[in-house]
Amino acid sequence: MFWLALGLFGLAAPVERGRHARLFFSLSAIGGVVLTVVGLAGLGNWPQAMVLGLGLPDLPFHVRVDPLSSFFILLLGVASAAVSVFSAGYFERGGGGDIRLVCLQYHVFLASMVMVLVADDAYLFMVAWESMALASYFLVITDHRVAEIRRAGFIYLVVAHLGAIAILLAFGVLQLGQWTYTFDAMRNAPLSTGWGAVAFLLALIGFGAKAGFLPLHIWLPEAHPAAPSPVSALMSGVMLKTAVYGLLRVSFDLLQVQVWWWGVLALAVGLATAFYGAVFAAVQTDMKRLLAYSSIENIGVILTGVGLALVFHAYAMNLLAAVALAATLYHCLNHALFKTLLFLATGAVMHATRQRSLGKLGGLIGRMPWVAALALIGTLAIAGLPPLNGFVSEWLLFQSFLLSPGLPNSYLNMFIPIGTALLALVVALSGYVMVKFFGVVFLGLPREESLREAHDAGMAERVAMGWLAAWCVVLGLVPVLFLRALDPIFQLMVGATLRDSLDASSWMFVTAVSPEQASYSPIVFLLVIVAVIVLGGLGLRRWFSVQRRRAPAWDCGFGKRNARMQDTAEGYGQPIKQIFQVFLRLDRHHPSPFDPRPRYHSRIEDPIWERLYVPVARLVDRLSALVGVVQHGRIAVYLVYSFLTLLLLLALIL
Repeated sequence: MFWLALGLFGLAAPVERGRHARLFFSLSAIGGVVLTVVGLAGLGNWPQAMVLGLGLPDLPFHVRVDPLSSFFILLLGVASAAVSVFSAGYFERGGGGDIRLVCLQYHVFLASMVMVLVADDAYLFMVAWESMALASYFLVITDHRVAEIRRAGFIYLVVAHLGAIAILLAFGVLQLGQWTYTFDAMRNAPLSTGWGAVAFLLALIGFGAKAGFLPLHIWLPEAHPAAPSPVSALMSGVMLKTAVYGLLRVSFDLLQVQVWWWGVLALAVGLATAFYGAVFAAVQTDMKRLLAYSSIENIGVILTGVGLALVFHAYAMNLLAAVALAATLYHCLNHALFKTLLFLATGAVMHATRQRSLGKLGGLIGRMPWVAALALIGTLAIAGLPPLNGFVSEWLLFQSFLLSPGLPNSYLNMFIPIGTALLALVVALSGYVMVKFFGVVFLGLPREESLREAHDAGMAERVAMGWLAAWCVVLGLVPVLFLRALDPIFQLMVGATLRDSLDASSWMFVTAVSPEQASYSPIVFLLVIVAVIVLGGLGLRRWFSVQRRRAPAWDCGFGKRNARMQDTAEGYGQPIKQIFQVFLRLDRHHPSPFDPRPRYHSRIEDPIWERLYVPVARLVDRLSALVGVVQHGRIAVYLVYSFLTLLLLLALIL
């Protein structure tokens, strides 16, 4: 209610743009900090439910806070606090749109996500879900005068509402004709395995449309570049996780029985989504589209963890299910942190340079050292390098794969190693993408003369990104403490606990099942890295202290170095285009060798859009044209239709 009231006050506040942004978005950050504290405190509490005096007569709203919802409340609080502080500086200096409307839509968006996480009935959940979709749609089309932005918003809205229909149908199946809409009744519904499968498939489609699972991902690479950077950060960092929350709530809480093939389906879709997103991220030349496809890759990794947990839980291997669930939840929080950080860094770069094309950036580490340093932390974290947080969740997920040969299904035991190899390829591609992102944007020489006038981020933006970077470091160095805090979730969802395995070694080591099988110590990794840097630095210093003759380096006859000699984003992605060209739709333009000013360009289209959605759109157009035949716009024709309808009804009655 705090955020909703803040948005309404912001709509009515008659103050100029800069003061409005500083006041209302700074106050919004307080709500994020409070949610962070509430989420941390709620991780160890038993479920608490209550009925609100809102809603319709005989249809009140039910709310419930348990460890699962507390975890996602924590995730929302941490990310929203940073985005709100960043927005205070971002929208103060521009950012597009009427600041009063942006303020209202932003806070309705935040409030609706909170209500999604605490809803304990289908009625409140769908109201909050649709409110979240509409608020985010209006934020996406903030610069609605641009045709491409309106198109991106329309695609997002269509996919979001198709997903909402599937979720509504899933709730209809879960209530099983009991004429009740509360989640508590759904938990106790005597649902057969067949109807349970229908509910799960509908939930996978409905929440997958919001999360960006393949092939329902098409809105995501369009909406993120269209939206303002703080909105992109919230949508990628938080909104996608509300869909993961919904899928976990239905799969492990509302459905009392899990079947192994549900997990196999989720696992296959997750791996396909992760691979697809990683390949397309590697060949992008737009900063925000690159991060959007990277979000698809990470959401696929998360769904992979959900699939493994379902498989293990279906075979009553609850300890391994808890490990897979730990990897899933930890990666949810990690992705919320480092992807929000990278989108905010991208927003700072766009504010300073007015560019988002990788081909026109470069050398910004000298002009924007704060943004470069903080973006480097996010880049290393998302690349899964120890000792940062991204490595922990990926290590736990790999442990889940490696511990799976005990499954009592020979076909699964053949499929799992293939999934492990594919996940390793995805992780490697993710590191490749992040090297490209950071190297092209911040290293080398400026590719445009205007970049020499770029300025570093303001204090508000630095504080926001520093908050997220600090969480990335802390969760990477002391993961055991946080995994212990998540233990009530594992107990609630799969009836198992990791406390024994975590307590089997000291707080410095993370163990999946037992220290004898595998363990990881981020502190040891950090000490080794520091030792290598210090000893290497001392060695280099001693080496260069020896008297040597200095001379200019041979320039291969090219003269003074310039930005044209640097590797471009296009060139960096060329090997991926060659290797995976079967998955890509490439539109290339090769200049003539006799062209005095040759220019090469290529355009990459999403093949799923062309092969799946375009034919559907054409079919809808044809059907609409057929239906349009009966609409002539003449009252006489419509009266004839009415008369014929009356005659038909009379004939049926008689």
